[in-house]
Amino acid sequence: MNPSIEEKVEMMLDYILKKCLWQFHSRAWDRERQNQGVLSKTSELLCEEPVKTDTPEDRCYWVDAVCLVDAYRQRFPWLASMGKGEIKELMALLKEKLDFVTITGSLNAELTDQHY
Repeated sequence: MNPSIEEKVEMMLDYILKKCLWQFHSRAWDRERQNQGVLSKTSELLCEEPVKTDTPEDRCYWVDAVCLVDAYRQRFPWLASMGKGEIKELMALLKEKLDFVTITGSLNAELTDQHY
């Protein structure tokens, strides 16, 4: 059985929410930057594209992305049959969903507290 793109996003999101500590920054802008950094590098690695690792921040995101790619390839064999365009679409949907769950849809008031 080949899951739908929505099911794939949910499986990938479920893994992040259960296994990845990088999603727990205390401010919304930190979470947005972290989600973008890790997931963009994850997408590049899955698509076998060059990954920028010039800055310490880039290297930090890259390390998390390498771990995520390893886990995704092990758990989700359907990734191997997807083309680059499909992977990029999947990763964009995953980022959108992760941003909603961890930022815009979150009830955590600390995310927007100016004094925190």
